[in-house]
Amino acid sequence: MASLTCTASDLALLSSSSSNATAIASFLCDRLSSISNQLSDTTHAIDNTYLLFSAYLVFAMQLGFAMLCAGSVRAKNTMNIMLTNVLDAAAGALSYYLFGFALAFGGPSNGFIGRHFFGLNDFPSPFADYSYFLYQWAFAIAAAGITSGSIAERTQFVAYLIYSSFLTGFVYPVVSHWFWSGDGWASPTRTDNLLFGSGVIDFAGSGVVHMVGGIAGLWGALIEGPRIGRFDRAGRSVALRGHSASLVVLGTFLLWFGWYGFNPGSFLNIAKVYGTSGGYYGQWSAIGRTAITTTLAGCTAALTTLFSKRLLVGHWNVIDVCNGLLGGFAAITSGCSVVEPWAAIICGFVAAWVLIGFNILASKFKYDDPLEAAQLHGGCGAWGLLFTGLFAKKAYVNEVYPGRPGRPYGLFMGGGGKLLGAQIIQILTIIGWVTATMGPLFYGLHKMKLLRISTEDETQGMDLTRHGGFAYAYNDEEEFSMRPGMMMTKIEPTNISPSSDGRRSPANV
Repeated sequence: MASLTCTASDLALLSSSSSNATAIASFLCDRLSSISNQLSDTTHAIDNTYLLFSAYLVFAMQLGFAMLCAGSVRAKNTMNIMLTNVLDAAAGALSYYLFGFALAFGGPSNGFIGRHFFGLNDFPSPFADYSYFLYQWAFAIAAAGITSGSIAERTQFVAYLIYSSFLTGFVYPVVSHWFWSGDGWASPTRTDNLLFGSGVIDFAGSGVVHMVGGIAGLWGALIEGPRIGRFDRAGRSVALRGHSASLVVLGTFLLWFGWYGFNPGSFLNIAKVYGTSGGYYGQWSAIGRTAITTTLAGCTAALTTLFSKRLLVGHWNVIDVCNGLLGGFAAITSGCSVVEPWAAIICGFVAAWVLIGFNILASKFKYDDPLEAAQLHGGCGAWGLLFTGLFAKKAYVNEVYPGRPGRPYGLFMGGGGKLLGAQIIQILTIIGWVTATMGPLFYGLHKMKLLRISTEDETQGMDLTRHGGFAYAYNDEEEFSMRPGMMMTKIEPTNISPSSDGRRSPANV
């Protein structure tokens, strides 16, 4: 590569030549080409570093899922649910490497499914580098992690391995091809034949990730049935509370942190100018706005849930607040890049009530989901898609999806109903596809007696019967009454002392 330096003496030597004009022009062009190449290399390095960092954040959400799941189940099943979260990532890595990435992004292909890059063959390409694969794998295992929460505390270990590999290797990749690949039939980045002239705007995956995982979990939990003791003989709901609110809160904060890679990271690059160069506004500004809309939606949903549940049940519940927060995040994920911050507040407010409403319906129909995963990710994810069709702003849509100035935008923003129609089609398509694939899979596992554990194992806890012992040195208090014989317990100080007249009175008031 030519040197980037240039001095007056260099030009002086060239000017003494008989063909000085040509020589000087060639010299300057070489230097400018070298500068251009260096800037291009630097841009690629910045964008890949940004995408890798975003992938690390999304992968860190697996730790959040693990902590959230562990805290939401009873202590006797802690090791089991933690192991399933580890295997979601491990089994998902192999299945996505061998098949999933190719089926999702293996272009050029048809509108239904990809057909290149199996086992990352002929990869990287001019359109994607290894960082892109890592980022998309982190998304795929997030969908599998959602499903594991719905069927927790009663599912055989082999069933986890089968469904997780199938979901990340086939079901999820096909959906992501439809809506995110440049060849997908409903993708907003298609070069022609856009659905309703728009394509579906599901920027970071309210439908592709959250609805897929939530609907898959819905079918798993429906086919398995509720946990033993979840409903009494009269059909009334009995709370089987998780053993650690601390782990739930820790997991929620980790997921919140990772969502800043999930949503802003979905731009895939950062060094991109909007309009003329040299200004302060570019893709980096849109990324910052996306982080703000994500934050506002989640926080609004958390506060709405806090006060709503206080009115409904009479107390402040941190578990409900955490779930409400995550419901707001799941909802804003679709339109986070194309809506105003004020609209994100509306998104979060409605998402909280969507989650509350679906939880009421779940209890009414005796549906048991230990982490409310189907209601949260499926229900709030569907609302997020509708929200985008209502509130997507024209200017932001044209920035994020350039090249079509007349692209439809949000109905409430004056853009007509075409985008909303595309979003509704996405909801129906995802429900149909996941039902047609994961439903038969879970039913087949059920018929082969590979899905649900035995009554004895469920009563004693899978940590003891399947994993060699408990995660802690104690068990759930509610399980003590099920043991025969007497148990000795530690007697704690009572904080009272005898009074002078022989009666007992408080010692420290």
